[in-house]
Amino acid sequence: MPRDYVDTARSLAKTLLGTPADWRLNKPGRPHAPRVDSALIGPAIAIVTILVGWFAFTDAVGKEGDVSFALFIGSVSILMMTWSNLLSTRSLVLERGFGGVDRMYVWHRWLGALSVGAMWLHMEMVDDVKGIRGASRDVADAAEDLAETGSTILYVLVGISLVRWLPTRWWRWTHKLLVLPYAFACWHFYTATKPYANDSFWGRWFAGFMLLGLFAWVYRVVWRDMMRKGKLHRVANIEHRGNVMTVDLEPVGEPLAYRAGQFVFLTVKVPGLREPHPFTIASSPDEKSLRFVIRDLGDWTHRLIASLAVGDRIEVEGPYGCLSPLPKEPVDHVVWVAGGVGITPFLGAAISRPPENGPIPHLFYCVPSRQNAPALEMLESAEGEGRIRLHVHASDEGNRLHADHVLTTVGASNLSNAHIVMCGPESLVRSMKSGMRTHGARHIHAEGFDIRSGFGPDLSRQLDDLTRTGLRRVTSRGRSH
Repeated sequence: MPRDYVDTARSLAKTLLGTPADWRLNKPGRPHAPRVDSALIGPAIAIVTILVGWFAFTDAVGKEGDVSFALFIGSVSILMMTWSNLLSTRSLVLERGFGGVDRMYVWHRWLGALSVGAMWLHMEMVDDVKGIRGASRDVADAAEDLAETGSTILYVLVGISLVRWLPTRWWRWTHKLLVLPYAFACWHFYTATKPYANDSFWGRWFAGFMLLGLFAWVYRVVWRDMMRKGKLHRVANIEHRGNVMTVDLEPVGEPLAYRAGQFVFLTVKVPGLREPHPFTIASSPDEKSLRFVIRDLGDWTHRLIASLAVGDRIEVEGPYGCLSPLPKEPVDHVVWVAGGVGITPFLGAAISRPPENGPIPHLFYCVPSRQNAPALEMLESAEGEGRIRLHVHASDEGNRLHADHVLTTVGASNLSNAHIVMCGPESLVRSMKSGMRTHGARHIHAEGFDIRSGFGPDLSRQLDDLTRTGLRRVTSRGRSH
């Protein structure tokens, strides 16, 4: 067996089990932001619309007695999948109600995963129901068979989504197929015997949500991904520093309007790089061009950094995000905590903030070393202009950041009236959140966007290398013959 193929396979096997952090659950928790109330409106509406369906099945009877819960849990599965589809649209209305697209995707994943458990429970509990037939027996039986097939497909596809072993470009296509079990389940739900008629209030209620869920899939996959794409831009400049690339994009047409701290989805119009990925905008809203700081983290970013060239065209979808580096209300202190490329949400605010506008932000920038710190010169220039106060914490200097250090640096007795924004590795954000809360911090906003998430280590780089190595071998053998 070829040496390079063996080395890649060994690398894959070495990282297969990952670390305990790779298997940690990302729960849809309460957002720690100044406007907690608005970020809870969306989840509250979703939960109410799911649970209110209980009243449609009270006193439902089957061959073996009461089947109210069995039918209700089936409707729960349908409505969870519906809301999961709705959240995947990245609707700006839903973004405001859920506290940002990052939290929308956390709820999207959890609702999708929990719908699988609800579906399994429904199939294990339900028996023949006495009530109003939704369609002829032949149609209802055929729909039930489709639903059973769909449940198997659902188990497989959700399992693929939960384990982060597939490269993103493969996972995206399997994720789009989730519409099949959803459509099968909706058809079964509509045609099956129920305690209410399809033309009653409850019939219209559930049918409306099911149509809404199917429309959401068509809108996201067909309309936004295939037809109405983002604003076209051209790569104007590229700079490399270690494993980090800074890219400047100039608009082809009208420039994008955005706020500091927001992010967009980039689709590179180059073969092998066409899958959309989210990146925070690092430029100032006052600039015409867009700037992005991209780190080599996976198979796609690795290929992007290696092959992107000046002149390549990129579609920009957005902007999204509710992150506000600068406060909208008077505060005593502004504290920014950034780790590595987590500096990007703060760059635009740092270079565009007027020096006399409110308290000067303290930026705590955590990096492995100063030599490879992205945009350090730009931040030092902003500090020289009086726009920020920069505090660099480099690991190779033994200068690690702690919450106590933040308190003493800003010169405060507590952080109760401080505007705190964080972006960086999960371990850094989690430890700093915990430490700052002990000092009275209340207004903490940390945007940790991960469109995929899941369990286990990310093996995309290793699997991508393994696949490409195999393809090169097959191609070279074909040419030799």
